[in-house]
Amino acid sequence: MNELLTGAVTGILFGFIMQKAHVIRYDKQLGAMRLKDMTIVKFMLSAILVAMVGIYLLVDLGMAKLSIKATILGANILGGLIFGIGWAIVGYCPTTGSAALGEGRYDSLFGLLGMVLGAGLYAEAFPLLKETVLTWGNLGKITIPGALGVNHWIVIVVLIAAFLGVFRLFERKGL
Repeated sequence: MNELLTGAVTGILFGFIMQKAHVIRYDKQLGAMRLKDMTIVKFMLSAILVAMVGIYLLVDLGMAKLSIKATILGANILGGLIFGIGWAIVGYCPTTGSAALGEGRYDSLFGLLGMVLGAGLYAEAFPLLKETVLTWGNLGKITIPGALGVNHWIVIVVLIAAFLGVFRLFERKGL
């Protein structure tokens, strides 16, 4: 199976799971923004855990190689602000917007068009950003295990335990 087909199949499966988990519903998005419904947070943490275990397992088996990008605080802060403001205004992030469109909710088109416009504006501004914001706070290629000087599986086990604790807390609070 080639990479494009693999990507298409996993993307369709991920979209199906998102739809079944109701994370593409506007009321769930709004609930997450208002910290009243943690369905999306639980879904994202679950995806992070699965990806983290899967990626490091593939790396350890020699089937994949990590290509870590530099941590640049200026880029992360600016990108996070733009992403968060867009999500708050439109009610969808890129993935949930695409999935909502696939479900037939055409209101997500506004957000998706905004994302395309934003990508174009970023491409136009990139030469200026490359010399300014994209250099601020360059911490280099860091990872949590690397910064702590421990094996990645120790961090993974700790994060699994922490995330399970968060899940339990959310469930107890009815979130």
